[in-house]
Amino acid sequence: MRLWVVCCLLLASGCATVDADPRDPFEGMNRGVFAFNDSFDRTIATPIARTYRGALHPEIRDRVRNFFSNLADPLIGVNNLLQGKFEDGFFDWVRFGFNTTIGLLGVHDVASDMGYEKHNEDFGQTFGWWGAPPGPYLVLPFLGSSDVRDGLGTGVDFYVDPMRLIEPDGLRYSLWALRFTNVRADLLDASRLLEEAALDRYVFLRDAYLQRRRSLIYDGRPPREREPESRAGVNVARRPRVDTIGENEAEKGLP
Repeated sequence: MRLWVVCCLLLASGCATVDADPRDPFEGMNRGVFAFNDSFDRTIATPIARTYRGALHPEIRDRVRNFFSNLADPLIGVNNLLQGKFEDGFFDWVRFGFNTTIGLLGVHDVASDMGYEKHNEDFGQTFGWWGAPPGPYLVLPFLGSSDVRDGLGTGVDFYVDPMRLIEPDGLRYSLWALRFTNVRADLLDASRLLEEAALDRYVFLRDAYLQRRRSLIYDGRPPREREPESRAGVNVARRPRVDTIGENEAEKGLP
């Protein structure tokens, strides 16, 4: 679904904003999608997440988080192997083995207690590691911040996600809803801080997302970027680093 949306947005190149940030040529359209996502989040997603957080003990939410995190480890291992990080890929599968067995299907993260580090890799990062450029920044309906490369990567992530194999359909959809709700509940505090700190939430989230993804692709050691140039050929001052949003926040992108 996300891949289809990306293609539609690329076809809408006539909507490009004049004199926009060069990384965000579709800013006008992106802001419209951002407003839609924000309205959905305020009226539906946030109230559900608050009710969920109030109803469940933090330890139960931790177990839910661990379960879904464990399901992601095999594909994280695949991406590490595709990026040439063979040791990390091997230990991702070791994590999955320990957590699935001793950790009772992943609800207990025993692998971290044993010293096996949790990694964060996806196909968008793998495409970037192999040299694919990010392309224009995009805001996708319901999914938030992305770019062309990460949109394509997320399409692959979704296609190979083991949750797609769960039957029956009702159970699979319930698990998707639970995963989304748990993630949104984890971001409630960050949402409040964002409301208080950011004058323009769209720009703040865009810059945080792009910087975060660049850092992930280079494993926290990105090369120095060249100064972007405006359409008039005048150097545009580089924005300061944005390190106040945590991994989950920047990765998922608040609406």
